[in-house]
Amino acid sequence: PGITSGEKILAVAYQEARSRYDLHRVTTQASAEGDEWRLSGEKIQVLDGQNADALIVSARTAGEQNDQDGITLFLITPDTPGLSIRPQTRVDSRAAALVTLVGVKVGAASIVGTPDQGLQPLSRIVDLATVGLSAEMLGGMSQIFDDTLEYLKTREQFGVAIGSFQALKHRAAKVFMEIELCRSSVMAAANAADDGDADLALLVSLAKARCSDAFILATNESVQMYAGIGMTDEHDAGFYLKRARATEMTFGDTAWHRDRWARLRGY
Repeated sequence: PGITSGEKILAVAYQEARSRYDLHRVTTQASAEGDEWRLSGEKIQVLDGQNADALIVSARTAGEQNDQDGITLFLITPDTPGLSIRPQTRVDSRAAALVTLVGVKVGAASIVGTPDQGLQPLSRIVDLATVGLSAEMLGGMSQIFDDTLEYLKTREQFGVAIGSFQALKHRAAKVFMEIELCRSSVMAAANAADDGDADLALLVSLAKARCSDAFILATNESVQMYAGIGMTDEHDAGFYLKRARATEMTFGDTAWHRDRWARLRGY
């Protein structure tokens, strides 16, 4: 109830160094000691980790490092002995943290879901989060593109608006087409999430890969068209550019999602 009302913040600590976005590559260990579990390991890029009232941590309770089974989710509060949270600085100013667990002891009641079967719910949650992130990326690229178009219509050079230059028209048209393709992809992924479509993972990877490329393209072109002012920290163009790069590497980058899409399609 506290989470849904906004009074409590819950963070998910699942990503590890050298995991390459694969949710099943878990080296954090959880070993049973009577009625308790002892956890040790490290999680990176935990979004909102330093402000969280509780963390959901993925840990390996059985199997080897790359096994699909044997992953369990634990609910842990930040004040638990052995757990440390260190804030990280991200280029887009989004809050993230490095979470270290050294002999953290929790009871069996801390297990979320079914022991050894945590990968399935975690995968679905990350896919749903990726739909939301892709929608944010679509909104970001749409807004910076609209701002840039307005600038092209009002900024004059050689006595005419720079938007009348053919070279800039072509570049703007390219960005427009990429944004429209992203819009269709995001809508398809969102509909699949609502409908429980079996192709959800496929459509999520399609949307994220397209949005990652297009957001970076739109922000790069924006900085180029704004020219000198676009390079300043005081202008919004730089903020969108930084956010584009951070979101491209969140929940799987372009290359990872293209590879997953290909595998799901049988290539």
